[in-house]
Amino acid sequence: MQRRSFLGLSSVLASIGLLPFTSSIAMNNLTIANDETEDRAYWIQLLIKISSPILDHLSEGNFRQFAQIQYSTAWDNRNKQVAYMEAFGRLIVGLAPFVSLPDDESTEGVVRKKIRLQIQKSLTNGFDPNSLDYFYWGSPSSPQPLVDAAFIAQALLLAPKVLWEDLPATTKQNIVFEFKKIRQIKPFNNNWVLFAAIIETFLLYIGEDIIAERIDTAIEKINKWYVGDGWYSDGDRFHFDHYNGYVIQPMLVDILKVNAAKGRVTKESYELALKRMQRYAVEQERLISPEGTFPIIGRSSTYRVGAFQPLAKIALADALPSPLTPAQVRCALTAVFKKVFVASTFTNQNLLTLGFIGNQQSQIADGYSNTGSMYLTSFAFLPLGLPASHPFWSAPFTSWTQKKAWNGEPFEKDHAIDY
Repeated sequence: MQRRSFLGLSSVLASIGLLPFTSSIAMNNLTIANDETEDRAYWIQLLIKISSPILDHLSEGNFRQFAQIQYSTAWDNRNKQVAYMEAFGRLIVGLAPFVSLPDDESTEGVVRKKIRLQIQKSLTNGFDPNSLDYFYWGSPSSPQPLVDAAFIAQALLLAPKVLWEDLPATTKQNIVFEFKKIRQIKPFNNNWVLFAAIIETFLLYIGEDIIAERIDTAIEKINKWYVGDGWYSDGDRFHFDHYNGYVIQPMLVDILKVNAAKGRVTKESYELALKRMQRYAVEQERLISPEGTFPIIGRSSTYRVGAFQPLAKIALADALPSPLTPAQVRCALTAVFKKVFVASTFTNQNLLTLGFIGNQQSQIADGYSNTGSMYLTSFAFLPLGLPASHPFWSAPFTSWTQKKAWNGEPFEKDHAIDY
């Protein structure tokens, strides 16, 4: 079915200076037609609201001057300068597939091109030692930048043409320099091993020299930590939280995909990790209630919908396993977004608050949490990398598993996997 025009995007264009304001649909309250056919427009409006405070300013070299950063009331005293790279690195993972779609003259295309150019300029500024927005790169005693350098590397691997090949030569040189310099930071014995590995994997992808041990050790450890039915532990002991979604499953698959293509690991090892992530995606879809809520468990709950990265990533890859369909995943995630992204989820600068619904920083923000940390939530927006004609967007409304079950409709039985 053909998508209707993007109702409401004219107001978005007005808000970013591309059109005069002519629509009654305002970005600030995310008003959108209550019609399932408008899901893509709603997602794009929401992504612009989330990304604009960062990209509008980082691309112009004044993000540090602009952003009023919040820090957890339990802040662990790490260097506060980590916040700025955290915001950018985490944001662009979710944006990368969207901005890699081909240019066109549609309203969405104008938005997409502007965001892409802003990310490219922001990469230049963040890696330029002479820029006021030059990122803080840490040290062995201040290791947090390893995490967000890794997310930048992950984004570059998701959209290599527009986020790497199209960059100025000097920016590329600066990125390689910082990615090699950050080898001085040793990862902790948990999901952090993947951060070191994906930076090296990016360097492998572009033909630079690598420290193979930082890749191979991570793969070996994560596979050792597999506990069954699509779940990995985060280190030697299992943690019941969303880190399989935030980091472990998607980053492992990205690392193995590149290393398999380069002949460093077997294709079968990549395919096994992908199948495990498919199982995890099935489980994630079943965690979404009929109302669009999901269980808040473990640490880092302020990352909000970033927990659904595996489900979003499998949808983007057009690899949803039975019984999932693209439309039911779209409808389930849209229901979650509408629960989470209410007016109080944003500050007066439209930055994300340190909370889940609204600002609950004194209750749930972890000691490492700041405003920048919150942008891991972008990871759930990966399906925007599918064109509007794809069934994920074009198929009619479809109920998801829990909505079917609690409405008394037929739904599929669930079974564990044994691989």
